[in-house]
Amino acid sequence: MTRPALGLHSVSRGEKVLRYALLLVVLVCTIGPFLWQLSTSLKSLTEDIYTRTPSLLPQRPTLDNYGQVADTIPVWSYAINSLIVAAIVVAGNAIGATLAGYALANLRFRGARVLLGLFLATLVLPGEVTIVSQYVTVRGLGFADTLVGVALPGAIGMLNVLLMRTAFRAVPPDLDAAARIDGANAWQRLVHIALPNVRGMLSVVVIFAFIGAWDDFLWPLIVLTDPDKYTLTVGLQYLNGTFSSNPRLIAAGTMIAFLPIVVIFAVLQRFFFRGVEEGAVKG
Repeated sequence: MTRPALGLHSVSRGEKVLRYALLLVVLVCTIGPFLWQLSTSLKSLTEDIYTRTPSLLPQRPTLDNYGQVADTIPVWSYAINSLIVAAIVVAGNAIGATLAGYALANLRFRGARVLLGLFLATLVLPGEVTIVSQYVTVRGLGFADTLVGVALPGAIGMLNVLLMRTAFRAVPPDLDAAARIDGANAWQRLVHIALPNVRGMLSVVVIFAFIGAWDDFLWPLIVLTDPDKYTLTVGLQYLNGTFSSNPRLIAAGTMIAFLPIVVIFAVLQRFFFRGVEEGAVKG
């Protein structure tokens, strides 16, 4: 008997094995450090974490490390500060990137191409290049050592503007033209025609903006001098003592900082994956 010929989209067994092997390697590289930190945060003081044959599963799991984090630093105050900064950044990107993206995609005005080119040019510059000018600007506005000063530079991200522009460009222009014929102005076309079709991409912008604001360490460290105003990522440095450090506490603090990101992604994941594949309009 002859072997059946493989179809156009069929995959051989060897290729399947190779694909799953590569996926397993990627899974270990991405999920492995997180699982190790979680395991370390649950290990008791009597358990050796420096043994030659480390164990992923704690022998005597405990939550005492999380309580010690709260006793060592005002973790909840730092978390509230981070939430305030993240809320300002998310609101700024959700509103500002949407309006700017719609203007660049659907409105015709003088200098639109130049403005788009400037947006693209800012993506080439690394953040460290402009950090000095950002600090001088924030200090000149009187927002040094404030949470508003921490959130202000990230309130509108140029990448988020381009993402929203791409999403608005994917909306069929016939819908916008029909709304124009019916007498709808630019604001009405944005709210009732364009925005409902880019909710997926908007959720992508929200997730990226929240993660960027929540995880930022360098900029809050530069702007803030009052320890009471520290964000969570900056405040966690106090868990690493000058003469001694407990990796269990550091791992527990990392898990506390990681939890809000998991919650945000879990709530918006349905829209996130829709936004990644966005391009079609629902009928």
